[in-house]
Amino acid sequence: MSSSENRIREDIVRLSRSLYERGFSVGSAGNISAAVDDVILMTPTNSCLGFLDSAKISKVTRDGRHLSGDRPSKEIFLHKAFYETRPQTGAVVHLHSTYATALSCFTDIDPDDCIPPLTPYVVMRVGQVKLLEYVRPGDEKAGDLIRALGGKYAAVLLANHGPVVTGKDISSAVYAAEELEETAKLLLMLRGLPTRMLSDENVVELKSVFGAY
Repeated sequence: MSSSENRIREDIVRLSRSLYERGFSVGSAGNISAAVDDVILMTPTNSCLGFLDSAKISKVTRDGRHLSGDRPSKEIFLHKAFYETRPQTGAVVHLHSTYATALSCFTDIDPDDCIPPLTPYVVMRVGQVKLLEYVRPGDEKAGDLIRALGGKYAAVLLANHGPVVTGKDISSAVYAAEELEETAKLLLMLRGLPTRMLSDENVVELKSVFGAY
């Protein structure tokens, strides 16, 4: 095992525990993956993010063939689709976090921009978020829906299910998933109240200064 693979395994364990301990994941919900060299490391199916064993983390090829460790998450199709369509993707985080999942159940959100630019940090760390239609967890169709986006979005919200967020590395993906959840919380707190969003000019400026993943 290379030193980089060992480090990423430890990062997955550490960051997954942090998410679990702060309530971003409960029970065996959620899954995380990270790319290293020509393989993908992924949390095993039915595992709890708070109690991962780095040695049991699943290792799969880019096309999903299981190489070692426990069996990968049944949501592997979500992860594969992002790695295939966004070459800059270094990690994928899928959570069932409370507020983002609640938001995914509303019928009146914009499916092409379901996390509006409420704060500069959601623009900088997450970007525009697409709402995808509901499919059964573990259904390969979820991967097809992400591939159909052609790499345009770094994050999606699965209807009645939860967010899937990517980043250039494991830390960036986790931080973006946290930012999305906190923004969803703010949106629900402000729902029905007069609310000021960032303007188009504000968004353009943020992307110009900080770039867009």
